[in-house]
Amino acid sequence: MKLADQQIMEIADNLDCGMRCFYNFKSGEIKTVINFDSWVGADEELWEEENKEIDENQTDYYEFEGMSSHDSFSLMADFVETVDDQRLQDRLANSLNKSKPFRNFKWQIDNSGEYRQKWFDYKKIRYIELIKEQINNYKREKMNE
Repeated sequence: MKLADQQIMEIADNLDCGMRCFYNFKSGEIKTVINFDSWVGADEELWEEENKEIDENQTDYYEFEGMSSHDSFSLMADFVETVDDQRLQDRLANSLNKSKPFRNFKWQIDNSGEYRQKWFDYKKIRYIELIKEQINNYKREKMNE
C-alpha cells in the first residue's frame, strides 16, 4: 500500500468529518462513503452504488479507522496541554471535566480567536499520524504473513 501525501490528507479530512475511507489495492484510489453511524438519517440510496462496490469486493479494499470517542477526548486533552494562554488552557480543561465535554470544548475553541485555527492544525496533524500508523501496521502485518 503506497499513498501519496495528498491522499493521506484527504483520508484524514474525511475521517475527521465522520466519513468512511477505503484504499483500493488494485487501483490505488481512495473511496469515501458516508458513515451512517455518524450521519443518522442520511439518505442511504445516494451511497448505494459505492457501498455495493465495496461490499462485493471487500478483499480489494483496506478501510482506514477514524478516532474513537476515547481517542478524540484524549486528542482534546493533549491539545489543552499545548495552549500557552493560561486562562484559555484553564477554560478548555474545565470544559473537558463537565458533562458534554465535546460540546463544551467546541464552544470554547470556537470562541478562542487564533487558537481555533491552532486546534484545527493540531487535529489534522494527529489524524495524519493516525493514517500513517495504520499504513505502517498494515505493511508489518503483510511482511509477517
